[in-house]
Amino acid sequence: MINMIVERLKEIEQRENIRILHAVESGSRAWGFASPDSDYDVRFIYVRPRDFYLKLEKTRDVLEFPVNDLLDINGWDLQKALRLLHKSNPSVFEWFKSPIVYKQTEFSNEFIPTMENYFLKKSGLYHYLNMANGNYREYLRGEEVKAKKYFYVLRPLLACKWILRTNTPPPMLFSELKAAELRSDLKEPVDNLLRIKMEVPELKLIPRVDVINVYIESEIPKILEEIKNIPEEHNQGYDELNHLFLKYIW
Repeated sequence: MINMIVERLKEIEQRENIRILHAVESGSRAWGFASPDSDYDVRFIYVRPRDFYLKLEKTRDVLEFPVNDLLDINGWDLQKALRLLHKSNPSVFEWFKSPIVYKQTEFSNEFIPTMENYFLKKSGLYHYLNMANGNYREYLRGEEVKAKKYFYVLRPLLACKWILRTNTPPPMLFSELKAAELRSDLKEPVDNLLRIKMEVPELKLIPRVDVINVYIESEIPKILEEIKNIPEEHNQGYDELNHLFLKYIW
């Protein structure tokens, strides 16, 4: 499958007249808890020839290639990615922390240390807490729930705890977050859930796990109170990002 994805990316480069600077796996496979029927979520950053960026009209800065139920490919223009990094968008950090990399270039090596300068703790915390809270309220309060939805709550919740403890962007792998941030008495029930998630189809329902629900309900308001006490942060300037953009436009 990896070879097919790499070839598909090469085809996109030729057809769209772009150069892909960085390409990774995103979603459950990169998080380390894919189901047997999980698709591949390929995400990439690309750049176009210089003249494309000198047009007066507004130009599209996203490429989307949903191929089939198994493969979903999306990309962001370099300009869009850098602007989102300036706002400390968590997706940018996740793409460059993915353990599954389909293409890495000199840009990747230069971008990663620059990226760390643009992380805003409070912004990241709100992003992950809202994700955890929204998924919990929508999917985990019935008598029967989808096992995978627990990880769409637990992962962002543990990411918040990571940020609060380290002041750094969280890792992609759920196993790292679990080892560092999950209470020891919850590791067995979470491991049982993880086993179910990785062995059964994504749509399968299981009985609600009350001990995990209680944990989630207690942690969300605690984290929210901690976030409120964090001082407001300010974005870095554009100088480093402008340098990268001008260096890598084609």
